[in-house]
Amino acid sequence: MNQHTTPIDNTHNELLHSITVRPVSQNDQANWDTLMRQHHYLVFRSLVGESIRYVAESQGQWLALIGWAAAALKCTVRDKWIGWPPFLKSQRLKLIANNSRFLILPQIHVPNLASRILSLNLKRLSQDWTKVYGHPIWFVETFVDPRFFKGVCYKAAGWIFLGHSTGFARSSQGYLLHNKPKMVFVRSLKAQVQKQLNNLNLTIQLRKETKPMKLSLKDAEFLDELLQQIPEHRMPRGVRHRKRSILAISICAIICNAWSFAAIAEWAKRCPQNMLKRLSCRYNAKTKRYEPPSEPTIRRFLQQVDAEAVDKVLSRWFQSVGDKSLPIAVDGKTLCGARQPDGKQVHLLAAFLHKQGIVLAQTQVDRKTNEIPMVPVLFDDLDIKDRVVTFDALHAQKETARYLVEDKKAEYIFTVKDNQKTIKQAIKELNLSSFPPSARNN
Repeated sequence: MNQHTTPIDNTHNELLHSITVRPVSQNDQANWDTLMRQHHYLVFRSLVGESIRYVAESQGQWLALIGWAAAALKCTVRDKWIGWPPFLKSQRLKLIANNSRFLILPQIHVPNLASRILSLNLKRLSQDWTKVYGHPIWFVETFVDPRFFKGVCYKAAGWIFLGHSTGFARSSQGYLLHNKPKMVFVRSLKAQVQKQLNNLNLTIQLRKETKPMKLSLKDAEFLDELLQQIPEHRMPRGVRHRKRSILAISICAIICNAWSFAAIAEWAKRCPQNMLKRLSCRYNAKTKRYEPPSEPTIRRFLQQVDAEAVDKVLSRWFQSVGDKSLPIAVDGKTLCGARQPDGKQVHLLAAFLHKQGIVLAQTQVDRKTNEIPMVPVLFDDLDIKDRVVTFDALHAQKETARYLVEDKKAEYIFTVKDNQKTIKQAIKELNLSSFPPSARNN
């Protein structure tokens, strides 16, 4: 059933007081994206950088969708208002979040609803951001197109109008002039935010802390065995660090929140000798120490390694260490920064564990097809016997159900929407209300 069309039986004031705003779950994200694409005037592709999707609801009914993303790299009126120099802006831009999408669903018509939702959202935004990304949000911004809106709800929620943008938009080719300046609204979430953002002595962690790892000898041997299967792309002459050493270090460092080549190299430098030994690092007979690869070595290797082979190896490793009792979710994702040779964005279909979020397998969806026929490709090398696999409404297909049950000996849960009338009618005729899973003798 479509949870977003049920009318709310509430008076105006009761409704405003019954609203809750929460981040969407992984299971709800596909529905959130679909609704945003269908109803927002700017359409929707993805949220840029660090981002959180929120939903405002009452009595289980979705009322509005809010999307927060990374701040604009350049905004003249904002930067002038803050007064920070470029070197500080580059360091502290992560303390700003951009309200890039805000949608009241079409069937909802309630006075003062938008400002109420914004107010509730801002009360929890910084705490949620810290939980997900390891740092708070001190300042928020948004851009309003004056051709269509006046920004009334932002003003009512206490936002400040700073002026207009310069009429440029960021794209994959840089900044392009569109001559459609936007109204810039901001709001502080921290007292004396201008002074704080310009404080030269400010010490704040703006990324998740890179942590050490304890890798057992058994896990290290299994990982080393898998990494041996990845082809070596380097010429033998001049090679100082083993491929399995560079790959093992990179994988472990990324798991510990190292998200750049430099961070991976720094993580490796902090590893104790017994850890470097288990990671197959080079032994220097002169210093009698195990030596990790440098940042340039890591960067050059990872930029040229067979990514598909690495992906298959990681999938096998994650299957071995993941919780085999957890259900598996299947979802598609368009990669914002990745492009094919023809300029089209890369779209992946992934299978990952509920709760843990560990990706077990992923495959690229060619632009000449869609996600549906890629399900067997995704699961062919996975043992999912007796596992439950969940899908969004796109995959509610007979052949997909047959493949999972007969070929893979698995179970499935499909989402069904109102526009799938035939299958909805078939479900209705089953009279499932009298056949709950917990009923006796069923």
